[in-house]
Amino acid sequence: MMRFAPWKVAATVAATLIAILICLPSMIGPDNRARLAGVLPSWLPPNSIVLGLDLQGGAHLLYEVDRGDVIRSMTGNLRDDLRRLLRDEKISIAGGIGVNPRGVQVRIPDAAERARIMPKLYGLVQVAAGPGGSGLDISDAGDGLLKLTLTDGAIDSKVKRAVEQTIEVLNRRVNGLGTTEPNIQRQGSDRILVEVPGLQDTNRLKDIVGTTAKLEFRLVGEPGANPGDVDMLDQADQPGKLPVEKQVMVQGEDLTDAQPGFDSRTGEPVVNFRFNIRGGQKFGQVTSANVGRPFAIVLDNKVISAPRILGPITGGSGQISGRFSVEQANNLAILLRAGALPAKLNIVEERSVGPGLGQDSIDAGKRAAYWAAGLVVAYMLVTYGVFGIFANVALLIHISMIFAALVMLRATLTLPGIAGIVLTIGMAVDSNVLIYERIREESHAGRSLISALDAGFNRAFATIVDSNVTMFVVAAILYFLGSGPVRGFAVSLALGILTTIVTAVTMTRMMIALWYRYARPTKLPI
Repeated sequence: MMRFAPWKVAATVAATLIAILICLPSMIGPDNRARLAGVLPSWLPPNSIVLGLDLQGGAHLLYEVDRGDVIRSMTGNLRDDLRRLLRDEKISIAGGIGVNPRGVQVRIPDAAERARIMPKLYGLVQVAAGPGGSGLDISDAGDGLLKLTLTDGAIDSKVKRAVEQTIEVLNRRVNGLGTTEPNIQRQGSDRILVEVPGLQDTNRLKDIVGTTAKLEFRLVGEPGANPGDVDMLDQADQPGKLPVEKQVMVQGEDLTDAQPGFDSRTGEPVVNFRFNIRGGQKFGQVTSANVGRPFAIVLDNKVISAPRILGPITGGSGQISGRFSVEQANNLAILLRAGALPAKLNIVEERSVGPGLGQDSIDAGKRAAYWAAGLVVAYMLVTYGVFGIFANVALLIHISMIFAALVMLRATLTLPGIAGIVLTIGMAVDSNVLIYERIREESHAGRSLISALDAGFNRAFATIVDSNVTMFVVAAILYFLGSGPVRGFAVSLALGILTTIVTAVTMTRMMIALWYRYARPTKLPI
């Protein structure tokens, strides 16, 4: 039917105005945007469109998980597990456990003990190799010498897990910086791409990403301690080394929260931390038994603070001080909250995308969008006259709704995203073309004007829905299977498809219905 209730017209106009108001902050400068935020209703989002790395610049880092570090970690764990197994099984060995580049070796003189321990050795390294899979190659070199070598499958599996865990940690760390829409994704088997739009300080990003954040609480070694029981560690706040006991009293893994703050006595920036129940109990026991001794807080094998224990700390919380700046305290809190990296990362590629390049991309995207919109508007005016005006107005509302949706979803607009919007401009007009041509056919078939208009919209609607549903499925596949810029293209394409159905069908129909009611034409104007 070509009739619209007044409330439907009012709702459509209100939705259009709201979309324009939401887009408005993105079209003006930062100063005017701040003033506008004080004028707009509080329920309207005051945010502007988030631009991607290719539009506003930012930091681009490509990391590679250090395979050698993973192997060294696996070899160390294998040595410890082997030592525990030999002790539990009461196996006698000649000499100690030797370490090779990709495994360990041990000499078991007794043949019966070798035969008894051999089946259990294969269980020291488990990999996802299916039933019966083992991560070890075990060979008897003669004279009771057993060599345990890590297989390529075990190493590859460990590297894969390290990459997955690293991506999770990096997401928590980079999001802690307060940046918008960082892109952290896997590249190949052992590389990770980190892109942070709008962050020009790449050194700060490298400090956050590249630190392993292995936090330990150890007692400072007492004078005259056995050199084999202490590590000589560098100090972060002063030159020289400090003897620190090797035994780790409390692990950083027991932290549940870390927040930057200020010392109530000195006003210096500090980091306040809180343990879980297990960590709180350990911390309380250590501080109770060692009142008066310095307690070293070690981050990545560097002593950042060594305060003296003045009394038992049983509340499960504490404070880290170390002559930090405000930014350093904030960065340390982010690292501790995010957790430690499972392996060392090496920088393969580093790029800082400047705002100049971003502006070039914006200008190119604007030119493409302006040319596309201009040519479409001209074609519709020349071909369909007054109906072309209705289509162009609907097209303007269509673009406004896409940008409003991007703002409300806090989605990132990238150059491929602009391409998706340009594509939906053509799709939106294509829907109008289908409707108008159908109206022409109905009119040439002898129908009255009102009957031709109604039949044109009704019979073209199914075709429009079918074509847009097909495109929406494609956009969904691109979003869920793609990454980075591909997902940006998919988001803008999907939003454009949804708004196309609203503007090309509902709004165009409403404008033509109002035109017919007030103009009372006697013939079709196309």
